[in-house]
Amino acid sequence: MKIIDIQEIDNLISLLREMNYLVVGPTIQNGAIIYSQITTSKDLPIGYTDDQSPGRYRLIKDKKESYFNYVVGPQSWKKFLYPAIQKLYTAYFKNNKLEIEREENPTTKYAFIGVRSCEINAIEIQDRIFFGGEYQNSRYKGLRKNCFIVAVNCSKANSNCFCTSMNTGPEVKSGFDLVLTEVINNSHHFFLIDSGSEKGEEVLSKLNTREPDKESLELGNKVIEETKKQITKQLETEDLKDILLRSLESPVYDEVSKRCLACGNCTMVCPTCFCMTVEDYTDFFKTKAERIQKWDSCFTLEYSYIHGGSVRVTTGSRYRQWLTHKLASWHEQFGTSGCVGCGRCITWCPVGIDITEEATKVRRIAEFQTTSMEEI
Repeated sequence: MKIIDIQEIDNLISLLREMNYLVVGPTIQNGAIIYSQITTSKDLPIGYTDDQSPGRYRLIKDKKESYFNYVVGPQSWKKFLYPAIQKLYTAYFKNNKLEIEREENPTTKYAFIGVRSCEINAIEIQDRIFFGGEYQNSRYKGLRKNCFIVAVNCSKANSNCFCTSMNTGPEVKSGFDLVLTEVINNSHHFFLIDSGSEKGEEVLSKLNTREPDKESLELGNKVIEETKKQITKQLETEDLKDILLRSLESPVYDEVSKRCLACGNCTMVCPTCFCMTVEDYTDFFKTKAERIQKWDSCFTLEYSYIHGGSVRVTTGSRYRQWLTHKLASWHEQFGTSGCVGCGRCITWCPVGIDITEEATKVRRIAEFQTTSMEEI
């Protein structure tokens, strides 16, 4: 563990750029924290924090000139590793012969700055999905293997955070190359920094660092402990998978369908959702065709379309699919929950539907029915 002054963030960014990384970090765009290319620390949302609640998000000017005193915004790092729109190939006739021109795998080297613990867990979940088994997504794998992660321990939590329930935060414990803890105390403003890989150690050795004293380490630990205390939302996960899978006819889904707009916002902002569709396009003269892969959502009626019609025709059935896949059947597929407790789906739901509340309702009804049957 070392200490760097706040000015050293610019040196960190410069070093990564010299190593041919495309440096991406949090910026302010359209009134929200948006992940975008950065070239200096001035691109970061210095002096801003956020306020989130179900269906509500606001950026606020903070009195502290903090660099990372906010919670996650509407985007995740998934947008870079698993882009929303990807061309797969182009087909055309040449000399009366059909030619297929496949898109080459991207070679971009990304350096992500400001990655939170819940987001690292989300990236690792997608690792399992895209190259953790028999079927490999070479595009994702290539981008991921070339990725450099500068993580940040959370210094605040909002009312929608429930990472402690999912064991995914707020402290970063693994999956990083470098990890920062921002400390602001009276006249002191610095970062504790540590490496988690050989690549991280190489970069750290080139920064201007100093040894931390006991007080500095205690201040860093206090940042994490205070953040944990701010997390009040909880999700009881014990036996949740089994409860959800045996409660497919729960009245909760009909009730939530009265509010759910089936807009798919929750799946678009989710850092682990990976549903996609494939669309074919032709040019005006029909001499060339392109196959495009796009993000999709299990909330759209067409997503479950099979020859003859859609399988999930009601909003309630589509919400049930999302909730039970995320919190239950994901375990059977990938050995983990599909939820990391980031709270994005709650914040960016237009009507403020809370996944923790709906899952808890299903649990309570199931437990009540079990108790009633035992009494009979």
